[in-house]
Amino acid sequence: MKKTLRNTSFTLLTATAFAFGVTSCGDNKTAETTTTTETTDAAMTDTTAMDPAMAMNDSSRMDTSGKNLAENAMAVSQISTLTTALKAAGLDDEAASAGPFTVFAPTNAAFEALPKGALDGLLKPESKEKLAGLLTYHVVKGRLMAADLKDGQQLTTVQGEKLTVSTAGGKVTVNGANVVQADVLSNNGVAHVIDQVLMPAAK
Repeated sequence: MKKTLRNTSFTLLTATAFAFGVTSCGDNKTAETTTTTETTDAAMTDTTAMDPAMAMNDSSRMDTSGKNLAENAMAVSQISTLTTALKAAGLDDEAASAGPFTVFAPTNAAFEALPKGALDGLLKPESKEKLAGLLTYHVVKGRLMAADLKDGQQLTTVQGEKLTVSTAGGKVTVNGANVVQADVLSNNGVAHVIDQVLMPAAK
C-alpha cells in the first residue's frame, strides 16, 4: 500500500487534486482544450454524472489552465475537504510542482458520506501514511481528458492499484463514482470531480 507521491514524483487533487496523476496520455490534446474551465459552485453540487462533452465545450467558465492542481483545489469550496486531507498527508506542497497527473477529486459531500468517524480518523497524524495511500489511489500519471477515458479501461493509480472506467450511457464513472465535473485543467494535469471517495482494497 505504501506509495507516496514523492516516491513517484507526483504532485496532486483532485486535486488530486483533491487531486489529486508515467507518460502523459493526453498532452497533445491539452492545447485543443484550453477553453475547458473551472466548475461553478452550482455545478459542483450536482450529484448526477454529466456528459463530458459539456465540460470540455463550455467556454463560459473561467480558464483554470494557468494554475496548478493545488491552486485549483483550494479555489473551489466544494472540494475543501480534499485540500485539508492533502495537507494532513503532507502532499499539499507536491501538488503544486510535478506532473502531469489526472486527479479524481471527491467532493466534500463524498467525504461526509464515509462511515462516521472515518474522516476524522484519517486526518489524525498517526494515519498520515494510510491517508496518503487513499489520496494517491485517486491519482493517475499522465493527463487524461474525459475524451481519453474509454469504457472498460483500467487505470493504474499512483498508489499502485487499478481503477475501472465506465462510459455507459454517455456518462463517465470510475469504480462506480460519477464524474460530476470533467476536464478541470491545470498547468500540471487535469481533475475530474467525482461524487464518491474511492476506496483501495484493504491490506
